[in-house]
Formats: sequence, C-alpha cells, structure tokens
Amino acid sequence: MGKLLLSFLLLFVLCNPGLFAAANGASLIHADVDATDAPRNIFHARLTIPANPGAFTLVYPKWIPGNHRPSGPIANLTGLRFEAAGKPLAWERDPVDMYAFHVNVPVGVNEITASLDEITTNDSAGATGAAASTQLLDLNWNQVLLYPQGARSDAVQVAASVTLPEGWKFGTALRVAHQDGQRAEFDEVSLTTLVDSPLIAGSHFRQVPLAPANDPKHVIDMVGESDASLAMSQQDITAYQNLVAETGVLFNARHYRHYDFLLTLSDQVGHHGVEHHESSDNSVGERTLINPGLHLLEAGLLPHEFVHSWNGKFRRPSGLATPNYQEPMIGELLWVYEGLTDYLGNILTARSGLWSPEQYREALALTAAAMDHTAGRMWRPLEDTARSVQILRLMGPEWESWRRSLDYYSEGDLIWLEVDTRIRQLTHNTRSLDDFCRAFHGGPSGPPQVVTYTFDDIVKALNAVAPFDWAALLRNRVNSIEPHAPLAGIEQGGWRLVYTDKPNSFSAAAEKLNDRIDLSYSLGFRIKKDGELDDVIPGSPAYQAGLGPGMKLIAVDGRRWTPERLHDAIRTARNRQQPIDLIVENKQFFKTYSIPYHDGEKNPHLERVQGQPDLLSDILRPRAQKSTAGEAF
Repeated sequence: MGKLLLSFLLLFVLCNPGLFAAANGASLIHADVDATDAPRNIFHARLTIPANPGAFTLVYPKWIPGNHRPSGPIANLTGLRFEAAGKPLAWERDPVDMYAFHVNVPVGVNEITASLDEITTNDSAGATGAAASTQLLDLNWNQVLLYPQGARSDAVQVAASVTLPEGWKFGTALRVAHQDGQRAEFDEVSLTTLVDSPLIAGSHFRQVPLAPANDPKHVIDMVGESDASLAMSQQDITAYQNLVAETGVLFNARHYRHYDFLLTLSDQVGHHGVEHHESSDNSVGERTLINPGLHLLEAGLLPHEFVHSWNGKFRRPSGLATPNYQEPMIGELLWVYEGLTDYLGNILTARSGLWSPEQYREALALTAAAMDHTAGRMWRPLEDTARSVQILRLMGPEWESWRRSLDYYSEGDLIWLEVDTRIRQLTHNTRSLDDFCRAFHGGPSGPPQVVTYTFDDIVKALNAVAPFDWAALLRNRVNSIEPHAPLAGIEQGGWRLVYTDKPNSFSAAAEKLNDRIDLSYSLGFRIKKDGELDDVIPGSPAYQAGLGPGMKLIAVDGRRWTPERLHDAIRTARNRQQPIDLIVENKQFFKTYSIPYHDGEKNPHLERVQGQPDLLSDILRPRAQKSTAGEAF
C-alpha cells in the first residue's frame, strides 16, 4: 500500500471518527425497552450507543431475516430524540436512505443516547412491525433499535432489558441476567443474536416443557387473550414431544443451546410464523388449540418454523447471509430455504402425529391443485417468484393466479417430494431425502452458526446420496415455463391427483372459518363471503365469461346469492343444459354473466395407484420411538 493511499486513509479516519467506531462496532449498546404502554399500542425505547466525536450515522434495521425483504417498519418509528452529555443533539434523516439518521457528536463525548417510540398497531409482528393487544405483545428487537452504520451485526454487542405491564409474564430464547419485578435484564449478546431472539409476553401465559429429559431443553411458551386459549391438550403436547424426537432422527444434530417455541393465540395480533436459530415466533387464532378446524389448518406451523433452525438459519443460501440489516438480500434459492422447509415441515407434522397420513394427503392434494391452476406459470418461472419476494409479498389476492405469489413455498414442496421419491427409486428405497438432510444439515451439535451454500452445493450433496443429473432436474423445475405443476413426486410416490365432488377437508375447514370460498377448480374463482371476487383464473369458465377480481356477486340464477346457493347451482348444472347465470356489480354497474359450466364441483384429493409402491406412505412413517399420542385432530 503506497504512502499516498495511507495518508489518504489516515486523513479520512481523522475526519470521520464516528464512522471508524461504527465499522468496528465492538462496543456495548444498552437497549432499554419500556413496554408498559403496549395495551395502547406503543413501545418506548432508550438506547445508549458508544460514539466518537464527529459525524456519526445510525441506522434502523431494514432487511429483516425471515422476511427476505426490506420490511423493517421504519414508518412506525416516532418520537426520535438524541442527547449527548445531557444536551439534545440535532439529527437529520438521510435524503436517500430513509433508514439512516445523521448526528454530529460533540468533542469530549464517547456515547450518545437515542430515545424512540415504536407504534404497535400493525396486526402482525412477524410481517412488518410490532404487535400488541390489551392482553399481550410480540416484541421483535429490530423494531426498537438503532446501530452504527457499516457495523457487522455479529460485532455489535447489546445489553437489552424490557419492562412489562404489571402481572405479565414472558417467553424468549434470551437468557435472563437479572429480574426485578416487571423489569428483566438479559445477558449481553451480539446484535445478530438479539434480533434473532423475539419476546412474547402477556397477562395469560403458560410454559410447556417438551422432552424434559433431553439435552438441549425444549419448551413451548404461550400467551393468549384468555386462559382458555392456552388449553393445549396432552395429546398435542405428546405430538410436539414427538416432533422434537423426529427432528433429532432426521437431522442428527441440534444447532442451538435450547429451543423456545413462542406461540401467540389471538385474533387481535395477526397470523405469522418467523424462524430463528433458538426459537420461532408463531401467531395463530385465539381458539386454535380448542377448535378442530383451526387446529387442522395450523398444525403445520410450528413444525415448519422448527425445521428452519436447520434449513434457513444454520444452512443458509449465500445470498441471504448478509453482514448486517442494511445489505440487500438475494432470494433466488428460496425454493430451497422455504420450499424444502415446507416439504420437511409437512412430513414432520404427519410423522409427529399432528396430522394423520390422510390429512397430509389432503393438504398435499390442495397444494398440487393450486399450483396446477396457477395461470402465471405460463410466463413467470418459479425462481422469479423467489427473486421477486420483496414485490410479491406486498400484493393482495387480486389476479394472484396470473401474477403468481410466493409459490416457492408450495411448488418447492412438490419439487422436493419429487427429489425424495426419485432418490428412493434410484436406490430401491434404501436411501431418501432423510439421508441428504443428515449430511447437509447435520454435523456437530452446538451453538448457533451460519453455514452458507450455493446451488452447486445442493447438487453435490444430492449426488453423494444418489448419483443423478440433479442439476438438470432442478434447473428445469425452477427456471422453465410449464403449463402444469410438477406432479411427478406424487405419481412416483404411488398416488395421483384427482378431483371429485367430495369436499377437501382443508378447503372445507377454511371455508367454514374464513371469509372466502374457493371455486378455483370448477368455475375458476375465489369469492369472499360478502360477494366480492378476489381472484379469477385466466382461462377458467368464469374468466371466459368476462368476470374479474373486484366484481361483486349479487345473485345466482335470479336469486340473491349465498354460499349455499352458489354451491347448489354448480351441482345442479350437471343435469341441465342452461348456463349458470350470475348477476354481478362492477363499479356501480350491473350485468348478467352466463357461465356454460356443467362439470359439477371439483375438489382435489389423492388417489392410490394400484400396483405401484406406496413410497408416500413410507415417507410419512415415524422414524423416532413415538410416545402414545392417540388420534390427531
């Protein structure tokens, strides 16, 4: 390095001492969060941040792991103030980067204080912001933090504390250093670990130990809107113990010191599931544990997020392993990160007893049918849905079939089923994707760490299990434009996708509990219970008749519409020549649309193919010594 360059670097550092401190980022930040105002939807935070005199830039976390996009809720940050030595400091937001704040640190000062409030009116903490209700809260630390620009999150240490409303209890993967009443201080951790360790709390709290004799320790921490909502049955507790055992067999390693399933049961704090190394942040409806329909629909959530501790947190695509929360993420391998997790999470839901094999097949049939009726696959390859996550996650349901959505989850599920069954065929059922998981996600157990991978690493690991042209198969599945979904895994597994008038158990439960009716496989649209069409599949009978999303159904065959009458019209049209007539309102104009459809109701199921090996049932067979769990919901 030349003398001129050294002189320039020395001058640059002397003129920008705050930047030098930020780049090193080794000093300790104190983060004190006052959550006593959570019931009225606001958190208060006070941060003490080491700083050197001069220009200094602090940033609010932007790219949030698990969301794969710039979802840090910057609009919810309010009341921002800076002080140094007891005196206020002027600050200025960067004119380009809305997440960056500039201050000038006075001479003789080695730390500044930042005070901020975080609005918690978002309905889901896992999506874009903090969330709270009168009885509970979900705190993700990235929502109440600033850190020096340019610092690596691994290099920044944070001592965090939280003060909760009177009588509230909490669950988190963080370890408590000291607790005095409603204030808890946590062990110092890196900024990476803090952001990776959310906290839930509430006036109604229950902790359920799982497999207490095992090391490491696993628990379920639950908060709900009532004590009744926390009534997890012994049957479910046993199934979650089975889940812990099944993951032990599948991966043969645990990359965490302890694990907390964080479970919020509330209709006020929305639905989400977010993965972390040593915990998962899950939110479902208040009556999920005690309503059989909700239980069925949500049974796969905790297994999915648990799998992410191995696939997504420990093994991570190189494009998603960023040094801090301001660097953009590249999501092109999300069909592995999320798709493989979706596949493994669903089979573990069955292996653990949270679903029966028949319920798994009903869920798989619905996934296959939905992907097979996605018109957008005619122009957009699957990999583009992964690269476009920051766009697609923000979109509503209108024209979803044509635009495509986060299909790397569901179609990834189908791809990995095909890989699993192909391995079994190639090896005469002596090897499977389980062997890949043990080799790729296993290794020594221990504290959290990140091991990155590329597409070539995936191919190499699969070839070590069963030699095959995996690169060609996977590239074809994720990069090609095909009119139909990849159903080879179902067919290689000894089953086939069929449609009958018998309701799919998941569709029936969703229709009963939610505000939508799914007629994608017959007329070709989804409709809300207020009559509004929220999606119409291009090429379907409804689309050919001229219907589109946003229109509102008024009447069916001349009579005011109800869900029951719409179903009746589809069924009775099989035995008559007349079309189904729908009176529809479109922006204050009314028109009758005639749909010449006579094939009756179509609901997806899997049907056994006689004479072929039943590999799918073997995939669902439990591997661990199961506890007595009885029948699952």
